[in-house]
Amino acid sequence: MISYHFPVFILMLLLGFAVVIPLHRKPFGKSFVVKMFSVLGLAFILAFAELLVVIYGEAYSYTFGSYQGGIGIEFLVDEFSALMTLVVITLSILILAYSVKDLEHEIASSKMYSYYTLVFLMLFSIIGMIFTNDIFNLYVFVEALSITSVAIIAIKNKKDTLMASMKYLLMGAIGSVTVLMGFALIYMVTGHLNMSLIFAEINEVWEQYPINILLAMGFILTGFGIKAAIFPLHNWLPDAHSSAPTPSSALLSGLVVKAYVFSIAKMMYRVIGQEITINIGISDYILVFAVLSMVMGSLFALSQTDIKRRLAYSSVAQIGYIFLGLGLGTELGLSAALFHVISHAFMKSALFLSAGSIIYYTGNRNVRKMDGIGYKMPITMAVFTIGVLGMIGIPGTSGFMSKWYLGLAVLDGGHPELLIVILLSSFLNALYYLPVVVSAFLRETPLEMHRSSLPQSMKISMAVVGLGSVVIGFYPSMIMNIIEAAVSTFIGI
Repeated sequence: MISYHFPVFILMLLLGFAVVIPLHRKPFGKSFVVKMFSVLGLAFILAFAELLVVIYGEAYSYTFGSYQGGIGIEFLVDEFSALMTLVVITLSILILAYSVKDLEHEIASSKMYSYYTLVFLMLFSIIGMIFTNDIFNLYVFVEALSITSVAIIAIKNKKDTLMASMKYLLMGAIGSVTVLMGFALIYMVTGHLNMSLIFAEINEVWEQYPINILLAMGFILTGFGIKAAIFPLHNWLPDAHSSAPTPSSALLSGLVVKAYVFSIAKMMYRVIGQEITINIGISDYILVFAVLSMVMGSLFALSQTDIKRRLAYSSVAQIGYIFLGLGLGTELGLSAALFHVISHAFMKSALFLSAGSIIYYTGNRNVRKMDGIGYKMPITMAVFTIGVLGMIGIPGTSGFMSKWYLGLAVLDGGHPELLIVILLSSFLNALYYLPVVVSAFLRETPLEMHRSSLPQSMKISMAVVGLGSVVIGFYPSMIMNIIEAAVSTFIGI
């Protein structure tokens, strides 16, 4: 059946277009944009069809070539991987629609084709990480994603972006090495690279090699923790997000970081397994770092006056929420974490795109100088406000449902004290977000506009992303039902 090959079609479509982009010789313009969105549109159709196939059928493994399962390259296509692929492509379409006009004022015109080549390679890597069921190929996709992530920051070619990308590259290299060491230890214990085979083998031998497995997961969680920017391994993120072009910031926070978090979930539940994760104490360590990230990320955000740096530190806190769900070691906790992966992708993309629009239109990045901007940019500030309300956890937004599910999960997991941490983090979110909204709508101060207008493509793109957060907030079950069905492929595979 042709639908069996949809994941590969999506990857080949993205990789093929990335290869073709540098061959363009005409100046960047409308014809290229049409081609780009035609490719993304086809990828969206395939991803949506794949999700329907899995929902109304069942999860399946896809093996490449004539190799038997477990020997060659293998993809595991389940409900959440199909859903996550659709989310990645959907947000990519919206962010890239925003980028067409925004990048004209962010990077040199001669680098436009290079930028989109990097973005398509990035999307290829993210979706590969989502589908792969092999730790070696996971590492290959991780390396490809690391390189492209650094490049879409450095492409701006300014002192601050070059410094930020160098810091990201160095810390990312440390993360990659530690991840590889963890994978090597797992291979030494089990003799397998296939995740399903590792899971079966490790449950037989883990009592003989508890230290090896604990060390392996320590290396893996540290490496992916650097790349996901969990506190205190987050140092690269504020500089990278604040100095990068706005579309890059949205891609990094909304999609790239989530790919690494999803990889952690795979390693904890699909490779090591729920029981071993709890028995060797991994869950307890993760909960500690989750709490630190939720609180410290918010405290650091309070002191930032640059709007993009404030959003960057907020991302550190939000990653803590996802780690909180993962660290509970329960089905409900994992479901809540995966829900927040999608919820935060929409909320933070909306915030970065609206913040980028403010910078584009006014030339101002200082949150203390945004009095009355809501009257000049009502659509932009409406989208920003939706993102803010979601971060705080106001009903009607996806952020509220994330915190609701996480609250239920911590109670179910026997950690009612963590409710206090969730409430404290939400209070801190309100402290550093609400003053921006209040000053934008309740104070009238003449503002100097940097440009005469905001392009329609930028307005429409960020409005749709903000609307997505609201839709998920009012209809969370359409996401949560799929996630709950997919959790069985993580726990008790």
